Amino acid sequence: MLFSSAIFLFGFLPIVLLLYYVVPKRLKNTVLLISSLLFYAWGEVFYVGVMLFSIFVNYLAGLLIGKSFECVKLKKWSRAFLIFGLVMNVGLLFSFKYANFFADNLNILLSLLDVKTIELKPIHLPLGISFFTFQAISYIVDVYRRETSYQKNILNLALYISLFPQLIAGPIVRYHDVAKQIIKRSCSFELFASGVQKFIFGLSKKMLLANPLGEVADVIFAFSSQDLTMPVAWIGILTYTLQIYFDFSGYSDMAIGLGRMFGFHFMENFNYPYISKSIRDFWRRWHISLSSWFKDYVYIPMGGSRCSTFRVYTNLLIVFVLTGLWHGASWSFLIWGLFHGVFLTCEHAGFSKVLKKLWLPLQHLYVLLLVVFGWVFFRADTLGQAFEYIKIMFDFSNVNIKPEILYSFFTHEALLVFVIAIICSTPIYVLCRRVFLQNIEAYNYKAIFLIIFRLFVLFGLLMLCIVKTSSSTYNPFIYFRF
Repeated sequence: MLFSSAIFLFGFLPIVLLLYYVVPKRLKNTVLLISSLLFYAWGEVFYVGVMLFSIFVNYLAGLLIGKSFECVKLKKWSRAFLIFGLVMNVGLLFSFKYANFFADNLNILLSLLDVKTIELKPIHLPLGISFFTFQAISYIVDVYRRETSYQKNILNLALYISLFPQLIAGPIVRYHDVAKQIIKRSCSFELFASGVQKFIFGLSKKMLLANPLGEVADVIFAFSSQDLTMPVAWIGILTYTLQIYFDFSGYSDMAIGLGRMFGFHFMENFNYPYISKSIRDFWRRWHISLSSWFKDYVYIPMGGSRCSTFRVYTNLLIVFVLTGLWHGASWSFLIWGLFHGVFLTCEHAGFSKVLKKLWLPLQHLYVLLLVVFGWVFFRADTLGQAFEYIKIMFDFSNVNIKPEILYSFFTHEALLVFVIAIICSTPIYVLCRRVFLQNIEAYNYKAIFLIIFRLFVLFGLLMLCIVKTSSSTYNPFIYFRF
């Protein structure tokens, strides 16, 4: 069930909100848990059992780890219990997400050796399994590190793992960040109102920017290499660059807004990544919950930057190869992750000092070119298509383009959305708002004016989104496949 679908906006969400605020406090978590399971079952009715299995295994692992610290005789088993939990989580993720990829590549090797290949039927990927598995891992690791207490109530842990606002596509919420909120939280009018505002802004990113840009990108990436020219290739990857940002950040904003409506505080997941001055800076701004998760649960446990120079570089490359594979079981995603890892390693090795000496626009240009270049691997259906697309992007002998072909997919509306998306991918709005507030600070009616203006903007955006929802059948969500 998409957050931007009519069934969610006009059916599921209003009913859940009404029930949540009508029932007594002791039943609010029950309402949220049942609603979250129903939300997941809407799209994955036969795979709710996978999530329930994950909940039970991680509850058991957390319980065993916690009890081992309380009992002297069991203390030596705490590490074994942690390994049990990690193996079960990683095994679950591997079985559904990577088994076919591993088997296909192993079969290539086996066929070369003239050995019988493995027969493995395509395995369905349950929605959001990468996200809720990473959340579950953070829970048992935090319990093992004694950063949080183990959860004695399995229903509370079930709510943490299955909570529908961030269940399908994050942000990845750490257990120790919401443990107290699960047990006790309050929701004020101000928090609820800020949640509604955040949700509408996220919905607008998705429906008014990401979807129109995605239609253009999909048309261009469907072109054959014979029909594709250099200018069209650049239009395609630039529209996709903006699409994936507004698609994913829009979903994150909607998730954060929904969380606030139910009294939860989730971390921000994006911070204008396209204004970054280095790849390191980009990963501090892009999908913040994922990059911080890999840092705390993979990079630092491997030694982080506290070991030899060679080990540091190796750790960085391993982390980003895993980051690429986390996004998808294919060589394209692996290359994308390795691509970012190589440049991050170069910056760590000293290139960052050179970068800082460059003219500021050149720093931004360096990041944008690398990020856009990398998105080709992310978007292309195959590794071969990615390399062919990149070749055309830099083929200066193939610059011809027929205006009628260009106008057929890059309409005036698409051009307007493209320009607005570029502006909105920068903090220009934040700067303008700050200047505006400073200039009217002397007026007594400042607060009333701002409230009316904000309501007018939010209502207008919501109406536009509703029109788009009811009139358009194009409503993909990129990160559902992860």
